[in-house]
Amino acid sequence: MSAVGGTRTPDTTQELDGLDAIIRRGGAGLRERMARTERHLERVTAEAGVPLASHANATVIPAGKRLRPLLVVLASESAGGPPDSGDGEERLVRAAVAVELVHSATLVHDDLIDGAQLRRGRPTVAAVAGRQVAVATGDLLFSRAFAELARNQDTAQLRALSEASSALAEGELLQREDAYAAHVAVERYLRRCELKTAALFEAACRLGALTAVEGSGELADALGVFARRIGLAFQMLDDVLDVSGPVERTGKSRGTDLLDGTVTLPFILAREREPELATFELAALAGPRQAEELCERIAATGALDEAREQALAVVADAKAALPAVLPEGRSQLLELVADAVVERYR
Repeated sequence: MSAVGGTRTPDTTQELDGLDAIIRRGGAGLRERMARTERHLERVTAEAGVPLASHANATVIPAGKRLRPLLVVLASESAGGPPDSGDGEERLVRAAVAVELVHSATLVHDDLIDGAQLRRGRPTVAAVAGRQVAVATGDLLFSRAFAELARNQDTAQLRALSEASSALAEGELLQREDAYAAHVAVERYLRRCELKTAALFEAACRLGALTAVEGSGELADALGVFARRIGLAFQMLDDVLDVSGPVERTGKSRGTDLLDGTVTLPFILAREREPELATFELAALAGPRQAEELCERIAATGALDEAREQALAVVADAKAALPAVLPEGRSQLLELVADAVVERYR
């Protein structure tokens, strides 16, 4: 079974540098949990066996900023942390690893569908080993995610990750339906973003809370709402970057998503502002140069500023959704994560 693909899933390698500072600020316990997550990710992929282990390892180990695992750990700490007795720490690490493995699986399959040659500055699995190996590598990462989480023996955790994975697939189908569409409503675009990106952010916080001593019920729901909004803003701003660039910052040419037929928020807003763009068909784009020209036309309408403002409003809503009962310092760290999502676009 394949993980989902389509428009390139937002990657955090070149952005979100502030997450390193957040981890340092979080203290020795947070740093150790993130380090343990990193070591466990390496073990999980190395255990896959020849020949897939090397490809899985090459996908996971050139690390991004581990935004999703960080949300898992911060949510757990916000809900009282893992129990001191038993394997509480191991359960938390397994949950963080599972979320990152699902994310990594989507990256492999996205690169395959998009025909991408590079990811994080390195050749993609598809570029190195071909389509069949890329499909198998993504499937491996996806299956290992659930194998890891199953070791926690908690149906609520499995349900949270399963629902997020189903949302990813639903979002991909919705995006395919909308490819090259003459009209896509903003509400439908936002729904697609929630499915393709925000759902996994939400699952990260829910999983973290579920590993904690006080993490069930309303607290898990509130943290999930926060994360879902952060994920929504993350995708909205990523779509702004597709139009604004530059390539040295994003790792891809301006308008790559538009060239693939993906109708993003800046294009939707620009169509509403500029009559000539309202009738422009993405299928008419013949290559990167024309995509770049379309990006210039979109920017000239002021649509990028409007899209940014909408995303910033979502971030503000996310912060407002944080419950007041979080332990000292953890609310501030989660707010800093929200700020880090925004800062990469300033």
